Amino acid sequence: MGKIVSVFVVLGFLVLNCFANFGSHAQRLPDDEVQTLQSIFRKLNFRNGQVNQTSCTEGSWNVTIDDSNGSNFTCDCTYSNNTVCHVTVILLKGFNLAGVIPEEFGNLTFLQEVDLSRNYFNGSLPKSFARLQNLTKLLILGNRLSGSIPLEIGDISTLEELVLEDNQLVGPLPENLGNLKSLRRILLSSNNFTGSIPESYGNLKNLTEFRIDGSNLTGRIPNFIGNWTKLDRLDLQGTSLEGPIPSTISQLKNLTELRISDLKGSSSSFPNLQDMKKMERLILRNCLITGRIPEYIEDMTDLKILDLSFNQLTGPVPGILQNLKKIDYIFLTNNSLSGTLPDWILTSEKNLDLSYNNFTESSPATCRESRVNILSSFSSTGSNSVSWCLKKDLPCPKEAKHYSLFINCGGSPTEFEENDYEEDLNTQGPSNFGIVSDRWAYSSTGVYVGNESSKYLAANQYGLNVSGAEYYKTARLAPQSLKYYGLCMLKGSYTVKLHFAEIMFTNDQTYKSLGKRMFDVSIQGKQVLKDFDIMEEAGGVGIGITREFKDVSVNGSTMEIHLYWAGKGTNAIPYRGVYGPLISAITVTPNFEVDTGGGLSAGAIVGIVAGSCAVVIILLFILWRLGYLGGKNVEDKELRGLDLQTGYFTLRQIKAATNNFDAANKIGEGGFGPVYKGTLSDGAVIAVKQLSSKSKQGNREFVNEIGMISALQHQNLVKLYGCCIEGNQLLLVYEYLENNSLARALFGKEGQCLNLDWATRKRICSDIARGLAYLHEESRLKIVHRDIKATNVLLDKDLNAKISDFGLAKLDEDENTHISTRIAGTVGYMAPEYAMRGYLTDKADVYSFGIVALEIVSGKSNTNYRPKEEFVYLLDWAYVLQEQGNLLELVDPSLGSNFSKKEAMTMLNIALLCTNPSPTLRPTMSSAVSMLEGKTAVQAPIIRRNSDSQDARFRAFEILSQDSQTHVSTLSQESEMQRTMSIDAPWTDSSVSVQIPDETREHSSSSLLLQNENNL
Repeated sequence: MGKIVSVFVVLGFLVLNCFANFGSHAQRLPDDEVQTLQSIFRKLNFRNGQVNQTSCTEGSWNVTIDDSNGSNFTCDCTYSNNTVCHVTVILLKGFNLAGVIPEEFGNLTFLQEVDLSRNYFNGSLPKSFARLQNLTKLLILGNRLSGSIPLEIGDISTLEELVLEDNQLVGPLPENLGNLKSLRRILLSSNNFTGSIPESYGNLKNLTEFRIDGSNLTGRIPNFIGNWTKLDRLDLQGTSLEGPIPSTISQLKNLTELRISDLKGSSSSFPNLQDMKKMERLILRNCLITGRIPEYIEDMTDLKILDLSFNQLTGPVPGILQNLKKIDYIFLTNNSLSGTLPDWILTSEKNLDLSYNNFTESSPATCRESRVNILSSFSSTGSNSVSWCLKKDLPCPKEAKHYSLFINCGGSPTEFEENDYEEDLNTQGPSNFGIVSDRWAYSSTGVYVGNESSKYLAANQYGLNVSGAEYYKTARLAPQSLKYYGLCMLKGSYTVKLHFAEIMFTNDQTYKSLGKRMFDVSIQGKQVLKDFDIMEEAGGVGIGITREFKDVSVNGSTMEIHLYWAGKGTNAIPYRGVYGPLISAITVTPNFEVDTGGGLSAGAIVGIVAGSCAVVIILLFILWRLGYLGGKNVEDKELRGLDLQTGYFTLRQIKAATNNFDAANKIGEGGFGPVYKGTLSDGAVIAVKQLSSKSKQGNREFVNEIGMISALQHQNLVKLYGCCIEGNQLLLVYEYLENNSLARALFGKEGQCLNLDWATRKRICSDIARGLAYLHEESRLKIVHRDIKATNVLLDKDLNAKISDFGLAKLDEDENTHISTRIAGTVGYMAPEYAMRGYLTDKADVYSFGIVALEIVSGKSNTNYRPKEEFVYLLDWAYVLQEQGNLLELVDPSLGSNFSKKEAMTMLNIALLCTNPSPTLRPTMSSAVSMLEGKTAVQAPIIRRNSDSQDARFRAFEILSQDSQTHVSTLSQESEMQRTMSIDAPWTDSSVSVQIPDETREHSSSSLLLQNENNL
């Protein structure tokens, strides 16, 4: 029995020893690497980033979004006898991660690949990447990176791939990138680089791919590209580089894709590409190339796309092109090719475009070839047997009779302003000429780079709230060239209106919103728009914009509208193939009287006109004598010339919507005037601001508000639908927000205030912060609101917060450190430096946000709550409680215990940080957003109240309160009642807004107050 026991003891010892050995060989991440990854994930707010020492073997952090996007973390666990792992690959694609890229990436020294493509990162490219001396791939396509490429990136000697496409990088290309001998791929397209391609790049002899489309590079295409003998793909589209294409390009015998377009400089002969027998896609568009198409193209047996359009090529179409068995697309449009048009072209099933050439002979051809576009490809002096659509200038085959044109590009029939817009639903595009009716036709050319199956019609696929006419919800687009023709038109002068709305990008803070579409527009051969960016011009996506051209002459019988992509903008956001010209609708109307065959003689017409003029003159004279004319200027001069970027409503529409401004529809009164609720004929509910003759604001503020909001589009800003300037009426039309103002929700009378739970309050605070961050840092215009307060924050039906009332907003340009200006705002919310000295920066809004945050947490008004006589404002009481360590006493008692103490302390500390007396110590709004979302730690400064010297904040309030007494004393009883209404309705002021007249200031000349819409 004893022997048996001994055996079991020995066996047990061996089993335990095996488990011990197994545990000692577990594959684990080192603690410092775990902590670094945790810090990165926390800053990125990467929710799947739960990391511990065993994450490498668990794989829980790998997520798939779609075929192109997702997360992947790869480890190498071969260290220390297979017991230690190190992360070697981090792939985080398509997660819309925001903020700056954490510097901590530089601490993961075993990293070999980093891919952060298609996110929402901003800021500069971290220099800390230079510490990764094992890094081979750095891929950050489709973000918001700005600044220049750090020189330190040129020190990563192991780097093989650098992909920074579709960002906002600027400056010259770093010369020391030319020292990276291992570099194989450089993809830098769709940035804002300047200067020339550095000579040092000639040392990159291992390059297989070089793309730099859509940049501002200048100078000649360098000769040293001949050193890149391993090159497989070269993209130089849409730069400012000069030709000719250097002869050294002949040495690139491994090229399969070559794209060069829109070169500057002088013309040159066809480059020598004879040895490029692997070529699959050859695009030399608008490169000033002369001479004949070379016969050696036949040897490129793998060729799929041949694009030699918009050059100066001459001679016949080489017969050898029909021998290219793999060819799918041939584009030879806009050249000077001549001779006979080969029969094989007319019968081809491929997509061929030979429009706009000089052919003289052909087999019978019609205007409706399926995939072959030979529009305007024959000389007008040729045979009369040639169809009209094949002749130059598209002469009308019968009597010209049309004098107007209404096209809903890419959409179904629709009506707008009593005009019927015709449908345009033909889905063909690569080489298509479509005659839609006897009134108009279109021609489309090109195939999309990176996505040859992309569509030529666009719809509102992201559910944008597209405002304006129905035709803004659809569009036609093209990857290269799109032409519309008005056919058989009467000779004369016309007004052409081109309608655009960007509907292929999103209106949110994701990578899908980062696209940039740019193209050129010509009418009758004259360029009228250069590098036109719909989203930039309209102020956001889903916003209709019209460009009007008033004197367009038709001397023959055809009007031509040409939209052309010159290689600029992004082409991979939100996915590959989204770029090129896009148009929503076309309106053409005559500038001359049209004879509709009424039958009156010329003499009768002259007599009637003369008699009518005499009667009108007599009536005008009588009215003038009676004083009815000349006494009023009903439309202020500063409003007349506005080229408004918003929708326009007639006074009749507004009166119908508001029941003629019925008092029952009045929902508030603010510094601007009364606000009415209205319902449009389509059922849309609106809010209408009406300029009051008693308003302390006025035409300048009216212009300012239109200008500001029409250029701004964000989910946390009140949406401006349009305006009305008619007679003496100045009206703004906004979206209607069902839950009124934040002031009413927090401080309203019984039955009016809302029981906001803690989660809602936190979300409202974050909404306001995000809206301000957009105004200060993300919008095209950098704007200081100047009047952030609870009454200027409105709540929609879901209690999402939106900032309103831009009547006091000011532009802020990057080169200005501050704006010296007259003081305008609301007592109790103005920052001390602004209240006392007129020193205005975006930190003034940060201060006001801090006050509003205190009000949200406490449920009390900063100006009306005084717990004790010695405390002037809620903020004063907050600092006392902070000193006493009782800051949570500020939390609204109505919440009871239903709130997070940690989150409440975070919001209160952020509020105190934002209200620091020193503007330099206040955070930016993007930092405040980051702190509210828990991405960044917050520690509010301890500011002690000093009895010997009053805080500048309270001295400022005292000065403003004393100064405003004269203003207050002159207010009528009616005005006093209006102020007390502020908690009952939106669009009102919660306290007296004061404006101190300008004084002479050192930087007064830099004041940027908008005078009118044209300043935008």
